[in-house]
Amino acid sequence: MTARRLLLALPPLLLGACGGIFPDRPNVPVRRFPLAPRRPSADAPRPGAPVLLLRRIRAIPGLQELGLRRQRADGAFDILPYEEWIAPPADLAEAALRGWLGASGLFAAVVAPGSRAEASLVLEAQLTVLEAAPAAGEARAALAGVLLREERLSSRVLRPFEVAGSAPLAPAADAPAMALAMGAALGQAFGRLEATLAGLGGAAVAAR
Repeated sequence: MTARRLLLALPPLLLGACGGIFPDRPNVPVRRFPLAPRRPSADAPRPGAPVLLLRRIRAIPGLQELGLRRQRADGAFDILPYEEWIAPPADLAEAALRGWLGASGLFAAVVAPGSRAEASLVLEAQLTVLEAAPAAGEARAALAGVLLREERLSSRVLRPFEVAGSAPLAPAADAPAMALAMGAALGQAFGRLEATLAGLGGAAVAAR
């Protein structure tokens, strides 16, 4: 029996009940936001600066959703259903961090996995925090990971790191303001990661 014949064979009352299974829903447009903090200025690489390989940034559970993450006053979290990033936030953070460190002057280049460039340093990072907390008056972002020195047959850990940033956020902030503040918080975390890497001596690290 075809689907059309099956529907025609159903009693009218049952057909009416089927119509109630899918009530009319409002057509709410989805808004999508970038996550691309940029370094305020671009510095030229130092002489002899190393090449850095930035491996894919991953996200902890809870930060893999496209929807913006908002902390409620009771400490629980919501994922906003119609307010989304334009791509998974860890992917956006990776692209932004590659551009940020590439403009820092610490490295001759910051390359992605698959590049044929020979990198003496490797950065592995995970996105651990990216949230708006209007009740607390701030947005937050954080990264954790490790900097490695690539050697012929092994990798040597140079420095584990955890960096965090925050940005002010009004209690009544709407989604665009939350996305903007989260981007600013991530940029602050990037700046602290840059300072950590600069503290290792930049090019001097590669010479060890």
